[in-house]
Amino acid sequence: MSSHSSFSQTGRNRPASLVAALALAGLVSLTLTACGKDEQSSAAPAAAASAQTELDPMEVVVSAAMASNFKTAAVALAEVASVQEISGRIEANERKVVRIGAAVTGRVTEVLAETGDRVKSGQVLARVASPELTTAQLAYMRASATATLAERAAERARQLIAADVIGSAELQRRESEVQIARAELRAAGDQLQLMGISGDALTRLRGQGSIAPNAAVTASSAGIVIERQVSQGQVAQPGDPLFTVADLSNVWVVGALPEQMARSVQVGQSVQVDVPALGLTPDEGPLSGKIIYVGDTVSSETRTVTIRTQVDNKDHALKPQMLATMRIQGAMEKTLAIPAAAVVRENDKDHVYVKKAENHYRLTPVDLGGASGGLRPVLKGLSEGVQIVVEGSFHLNNERKRAELE
Repeated sequence: MSSHSSFSQTGRNRPASLVAALALAGLVSLTLTACGKDEQSSAAPAAAASAQTELDPMEVVVSAAMASNFKTAAVALAEVASVQEISGRIEANERKVVRIGAAVTGRVTEVLAETGDRVKSGQVLARVASPELTTAQLAYMRASATATLAERAAERARQLIAADVIGSAELQRRESEVQIARAELRAAGDQLQLMGISGDALTRLRGQGSIAPNAAVTASSAGIVIERQVSQGQVAQPGDPLFTVADLSNVWVVGALPEQMARSVQVGQSVQVDVPALGLTPDEGPLSGKIIYVGDTVSSETRTVTIRTQVDNKDHALKPQMLATMRIQGAMEKTLAIPAAAVVRENDKDHVYVKKAENHYRLTPVDLGGASGGLRPVLKGLSEGVQIVVEGSFHLNNERKRAELE
């Protein structure tokens, strides 16, 4: 009886358990379906982000609205003057450089000029005390006295010949002595001036017997003291260069041309000089000049030929030993060329942006020649007809860097 009752209870509970199991299976199915839809909805942005991440770092894609800021053009042939770039430096014009020394042996008692000072012609740069100077001044005083005596003797002879006391031969002899005495006086005065005695000092020496204690070392021309090789107390010898004075109103730009290029450069060719230290803007442009010298020999150490040009420097902005770049313009020739504004400097190399598709550009390395007339000849990296960005390259490069960081 009990066994039957138990079987009956189990039979009644089985349908309820089956219903619960089916309900649970339906709930699980609905949950999985919902999760699948959520995963599909989030997959699209993830795929887009993955595509952006996989873009080549050298490429950039811009929006249609931004694309109007960039102008493209095809690489084409153009008439461009060949340009050779060589390194150079600023130097003083040797034709306007004077080296000044003492005219006598003596000790330097005073130094009155320093390197960098602007001096005028005749300005005293130093003073030198010398026994030679004293001896020369005494000789000048004797010559002055002799000339004075000769003039008085000639005057007395004129009076005597008027009184018919002496003959004309005596008067001629005395007048000849006057001429000789005056010549000796002038020679003694010239020697003192070469020693650094001024005209006023000579007048005082002849009239008052005032001996100058030292000789002046004076500037023989106006300019800037670019070198001083003298100190107070130093013994100076004639011929020793104590000061170097240069007129820097125009200067030389000197460069070293590789021997392979020497045949293509001639005196009179136009050359542009870029001096980075001046910081000239593109509107101001580089300095211009013409080649005035091409060396006839090749340096055995550097295998180069010296060339130089001359440029005006009235404002003295160019300083000796400044670094410069010389761009020598040659004959016009037809070659592939691109605007200089299209070039982007990246990692110290030249690049341009090549158009791959609509609003899609790639930064491409190129080898270019020097700029001439706003164009740069293409040496390597581009072919005719390729579309490149010619305006807005700098901003496009910034956009690429920004996208790469993101």
